[in-house]
Amino acid sequence: MDNNFEEEELDNVVILNDEDGNEVKFEFLDLIDFEDEEYVVLLPMTEDGEEEEGEVVILRVEDKDEDSEEESYVSVEDEATLNKVFEIFKERFKDEFDFVD
Repeated sequence: MDNNFEEEELDNVVILNDEDGNEVKFEFLDLIDFEDEEYVVLLPMTEDGEEEEGEVVILRVEDKDEDSEEESYVSVEDEATLNKVFEIFKERFKDEFDFVD
């Protein structure tokens, strides 16, 4: 068994807590700079670690606070910003994913 492959896959997994405190796993797809902000593009994963078909999640990266090394991710309320970040993502990954409009 190739352990390096498993570790590499785990490095791409981001675990976040939803509003109910439940852990939700995502595959990290990209980090996009847009208008002096950073945005992460995440793909939800199923319980067994498989990628879910469907929509990606785009969250804004908040600066790390001084007491913690961890970054915070916050929802993006502005639909226009979401669409622009998603367009950048689609352009970068047009050869890797089949996007459905």
